[in-house]
Amino acid sequence: MPERSNQKTDVTRDEVIRKIPAAEYVRMSTDHQKYSTENQSDAIRSYAEQHDMEIVQRYSDAGKSGLKLEGRNGLRQLIDDVEGGDVGFEVILVYDISRWGRFQDADESAYYEYRCRRKGISVQYCAEQFQNDGSPISTIVKSVKRAMAGEYSRELSTKVFAGQCRLVELGYRQGGMAGYGLRRMRIDQNGHPQGILQFGEYKSLQTDRVILVPGPSDEVETVRSMYRHFVDGGRVESEIARQLNEEGIKTDLGQPWTRATAHQVLTNEKYIGNNVYNRRSFKLKKQRVANDPEMWIRADGAFEGIVDQQMFFTAQGMIRERNRRFSDEEMLDRLKRLFERHGYLSGLIIDETESMPTSGSYQRRFGSLIRAYELVGFNPDRDYSYIEINRALRRMHGEVVSDTIGSIENLGGTVERDTATDLLRVNDEFTASVVIARCQMTPAGSTRWKIRLDTGLAPDITVAIRMDRVNHAPLDYYLLPLFEMTTDRIRLAEENGLMLDAFRFDTLEFFFAMAERVRIAEIAL
Repeated sequence: MPERSNQKTDVTRDEVIRKIPAAEYVRMSTDHQKYSTENQSDAIRSYAEQHDMEIVQRYSDAGKSGLKLEGRNGLRQLIDDVEGGDVGFEVILVYDISRWGRFQDADESAYYEYRCRRKGISVQYCAEQFQNDGSPISTIVKSVKRAMAGEYSRELSTKVFAGQCRLVELGYRQGGMAGYGLRRMRIDQNGHPQGILQFGEYKSLQTDRVILVPGPSDEVETVRSMYRHFVDGGRVESEIARQLNEEGIKTDLGQPWTRATAHQVLTNEKYIGNNVYNRRSFKLKKQRVANDPEMWIRADGAFEGIVDQQMFFTAQGMIRERNRRFSDEEMLDRLKRLFERHGYLSGLIIDETESMPTSGSYQRRFGSLIRAYELVGFNPDRDYSYIEINRALRRMHGEVVSDTIGSIENLGGTVERDTATDLLRVNDEFTASVVIARCQMTPAGSTRWKIRLDTGLAPDITVAIRMDRVNHAPLDYYLLPLFEMTTDRIRLAEENGLMLDAFRFDTLEFFFAMAERVRIAEIAL
């Protein structure tokens, strides 16, 4: 009897032990077995059992780099839930500090942990050899570990970049789409062809490589005809794009041709077989930068070219001559002679005249077309400057949409473009519309922007580009979600309060992060 009584007492004691409710957060940037989400979960659950905890919630970021918070929906949701209160757990379990993030600023990693801690939710790192109890020792160790996590990404990025440069010099393609008229061919370690990679496909073996090869014969002939029209026919890019569209020919993305896409074909050295890399950099998820030509990595004659080299370099010479920097006196002299010839000036007349700088060049050099007109003695009957600005912004809109599509697809995403409305469907998950807002000056000298939202299309996100004071370049970007918009028109000032400026960004990196799909070869774990 006593023995039975003691056994019953022990069972009762076990039953009253309260399990601490916990949430687990796991992150994996690539298919790396050591850091797979399953392995992380196993270690976290083992830790929870040893410390009388019970996992009641799980947050995950699979295939996401730890360099930035953008794109990590799991961590963002975790922090939002914690700050929203009443989450149902008291502690967050993470495999180690590197899974929390490899932020390049160690203070950023500490900040996100602090946001959880100030709501009474602690963060524990299960695989670390210290207890995250707020003691001076744990604080010092965490700081060192966070710095080491960021440094690991920097070192790895340097090593990966050096390896990529070496492969480029050997003639292998490093990322990016093939382009119109070309295709990506997968070859094995002995150089034997293994088949053409279709759009969205990537090599699966580390020892395989990718080279560029000529595409279908009709595409190859189209590329060659573009060069002939430009060099021998004297047609500019916009005219070539217009003819291709009239003939029903689409780009490699299945989209109509624009001046920008035609210009890309006419200037890219891959069409004569040269392998060029590092024209632009986006290391460690920082801002994209255009590198000087001396920083480019190249291998000439790496692929089979589809354009005659003499034809290609003739085209480059014509483009350089067209884009060479004229002095103010030269530009005004040409504009004055054009005015004397026609008796009138407009942006269209300037752009359609050979050997003339573009109307945009006059606008940038002299502040506005109207100012350039005044300097050569032409005074329009009324102020047509807004017409020229709107015409330039319409041209810019098509280029921005095409560049946006290209950036998303370079990040592994997919975009379907409605040719009638320019509505973009990204990854078959959400729709986006791009609008450009012209800067207007009030009589008092203040700046205003009018953004028209296409409520008929009802895009999930409207990417509104605010132009600078002279309407030459983007000032900033507003990512306006449909559910927050209650009108079809928004009027913006320089400062608009938190309700609107919460959606303001200096670049489109956040928008691209929403559409990013991580590929097998990730720069940093």
